[in-house]
Amino acid sequence: MFLCDSGAQYVDGTTDVTRTIHFGTPSEHERRCFTRVLQGHIALSNAYFPEGITGHQLDIFARSPLWKDGLDFRHGTGHGVGSHLNVHEGPHSISFYKRGLDPALRSGMLVTNEPGYYEDGAFGIRIENVCEVVEIKPAHNFGGKKYLQIQSITMAPIERKLIDASIMSSEEIAWLDTYHQQVWDCLSGLMTDDGDKQWLRSQTLPLLA
Repeated sequence: MFLCDSGAQYVDGTTDVTRTIHFGTPSEHERRCFTRVLQGHIALSNAYFPEGITGHQLDIFARSPLWKDGLDFRHGTGHGVGSHLNVHEGPHSISFYKRGLDPALRSGMLVTNEPGYYEDGAFGIRIENVCEVVEIKPAHNFGGKKYLQIQSITMAPIERKLIDASIMSSEEIAWLDTYHQQVWDCLSGLMTDDGDKQWLRSQTLPLLA
């Protein structure tokens, strides 16, 4: 199992993305741990929350699926992203640890979504996307508040062989399939090598196809 946390400074922005891949046949334990991390990533992505909520309050969405198996991680779940400045840029964040300065998330902010799990001397898992905080329109609007969601702007496939679909809900699978379709739609037209394009197609098919 290989964890790659990468990023770069470009003219049009800064990237920060982590993917975990496996070069062999993953064990049942590795697949279950990876899937719990993926479920945490999806739960945070699917969360609707009113304006005024802080990242500290949202952090539990990402950890709750791991806690079901007695798993956890010691780092924060997300951080702000600067452009041509610090990749980790506050003041906002998503973290289990209470900070003195913890401003509410607002539409237009960028923040990462990166739950993980690590076993000393064995393996590490992290799934990280940069996300934009966007305003959404739920069916109701209690208190007249704006409601928000974080939506991924990172487009990179998530390792299929590490996913245990048997412990995922239909909603979680639908999120993953929708995300992978977005990855395909965004990247396939930019690829000129047929082999690379075939690989991307294989990695972005519906999970249960």
